Amino acid sequence: MYRATCGIATSLKRRSTLWIAVSLVILSTVRPPADLEAQTARTQIVLLGTGTPNADPERSGPSLAIVVDSVPYIVDAGPGLVRRAAAAAQNGVTGLEASRLATVFLTHLHSDHTVGLADVFLTPWTLERNVPLRLIGPEGTERMAYHLREAYSADIQNRLYGLEPANNQGHRIDATDAQPGVVFQDERVTVTAFEVNHGSWPQAFGYRFETPDRTIVVSGDAAPSESIVEMCNGCDVLIHEVYAKAGWDRRDAVWQTYHATSHTSGYELGEIAARARPGLLLLTHHLLWGATYEELMAEIGAGFSGRVVVGDDLGIY
Repeated sequence: MYRATCGIATSLKRRSTLWIAVSLVILSTVRPPADLEAQTARTQIVLLGTGTPNADPERSGPSLAIVVDSVPYIVDAGPGLVRRAAAAAQNGVTGLEASRLATVFLTHLHSDHTVGLADVFLTPWTLERNVPLRLIGPEGTERMAYHLREAYSADIQNRLYGLEPANNQGHRIDATDAQPGVVFQDERVTVTAFEVNHGSWPQAFGYRFETPDRTIVVSGDAAPSESIVEMCNGCDVLIHEVYAKAGWDRRDAVWQTYHATSHTSGYELGEIAARARPGLLLLTHHLLWGATYEELMAEIGAGFSGRVVVGDDLGIY
């Protein structure tokens, strides 16, 4: 990662240049290797998928891992997460080996955030995860887990009682419909769920992770939500979704209404970040609709002068 003199930086996987906004003037330079500080920290953020429902082959569905002392905590289960985790493990993040994927937090139940659940539920079990998958999310999570196990009951029975060796724990799901407040705690992390605004969903969560060396807030999919400002309040990293207003302006009225009530524009995110004061604003779930990253960064920079990075799949922060 690069830090600009005004504190705004972005790394782009699909381009060979890195745009840095300095007083809204865009310069370019070569993309750097992974942040060495992040690689050696006790707490690492690994973006497993920075995409949206759009089938972008270079951005997997929404998912990220917060890895503390080589123990992973996954937020959202977009398509491709297990293989992205395997790639991160090959790149040196040993905590993301498939058999260690055992704790998942869902922000909401949109399909692009949950269709990877079958993968993270079953694939690590076949690769010798010997504990149940712990699944925490908003109302409906327990029901989804029940029907997921029913859908794969033939596979589970075959693996348990056929010729293929399999343990009797890794196929289980310990699911919880959570309420706002502390939803998980162990010796490495305390996780607090808080409600955010996401269109017509009756309940959608963001999460605050407190680890021994970092405080990280994840917005989930959210329109501007005051709860994000309150939960960050000077946090080390705010991971937030974003759309480019420049692209939104070209959408038809129906889609404009949906996105304005469900997601956060660059201008809105700049205002949120200015009040939340994160040490790093990390962008994910990018919606551009033909706008450029320079335009998106300029929108954010109109309100926030801190450090901003456009997240890439498999980026370590």
